[in-house]
Amino acid sequence: MWFFGSKGASGFSSRSTAEEVTHGVDGTGLTAIVTGASSGIGVETARVLSLRGVHVVMAVRNTDSGAKVKEDIVKQVPGAKLDVMELDLSSMQSVRKFASEYKSTGLPLNLLINNAGIMACPFMLSKDNIELQFATNHLDTMKSTSRESKREGRIVNLSSEAHRFSYPEGVRFDKINDKSSYSSMRAYGQSKLCNVLHANELTKQLKEDGVNITANSLHPGAIMTNLGRYFNPYLAVAVGAVAKYILKSVPQGAATTCYVALNPQVAGVSGEYFQDSNIAKPLPLVKDTELAKKVWDFSTKLTDSQSGESSS
Repeated sequence: MWFFGSKGASGFSSRSTAEEVTHGVDGTGLTAIVTGASSGIGVETARVLSLRGVHVVMAVRNTDSGAKVKEDIVKQVPGAKLDVMELDLSSMQSVRKFASEYKSTGLPLNLLINNAGIMACPFMLSKDNIELQFATNHLDTMKSTSRESKREGRIVNLSSEAHRFSYPEGVRFDKINDKSSYSSMRAYGQSKLCNVLHANELTKQLKEDGVNITANSLHPGAIMTNLGRYFNPYLAVAVGAVAKYILKSVPQGAATTCYVALNPQVAGVSGEYFQDSNIAKPLPLVKDTELAKKVWDFSTKLTDSQSGESSS
């Protein structure tokens, strides 16, 4: 591991910004979906992708907020191609509605940035499993786009170093909705571990299908955005006191996402975990292919059952 601020093999570091890691990259002709694009690093990700010529579809829960962000980006990046579409990742019905509406637009899909996330959230029933399944609703579109455009598709899962601090057994399949043993930080770690495992299982399936699409996960870094709204207020104050020394700015926080999504150095790289715009070593458990398949199957089964309940 490199020291904070020192450059890794890619030539970039924790101090690199999203603009710096995509400098000189031409994303013209690419289309991206960015979830959670109305706040924090999601906004900067959408802005920088737009700056590089990518047509960005902002998948947001609050379309009014999304429209304001779009307006701000267009002021900064004249000619930016941006669309705002409603997506609530806590609802499987919303996820499927979004997928259906996206297909009806006829837009291609080259980049899928799973950016939305909640840090140390109070107990929420199966939200993480719905989030994991979001990508699978768009695989057909990505596959056809990759074949027709002859360009590599990239799926980017935002995870966190918190994936190292899940429950001792890794993933509690039998206690996923057990409030009595719920720990907000452990559950957050579990969800971020699942993000990495999901990308790894996706990598395996995409390779078996022979399609030119990669799937990677990453830790954006510690950034004080409104993800921290679920923190204990005393902890938030304590973190804020040292923030300027250890936390990244939003442009730095969006760097690894933009690097993995657009930088030519990442071409053909799949099933890896990135940090500070460099390949990093995740928890050894994420290389457990059986566990990755189990997470995939479990998520699919759970979201299918939820979808049935929501439509009844």
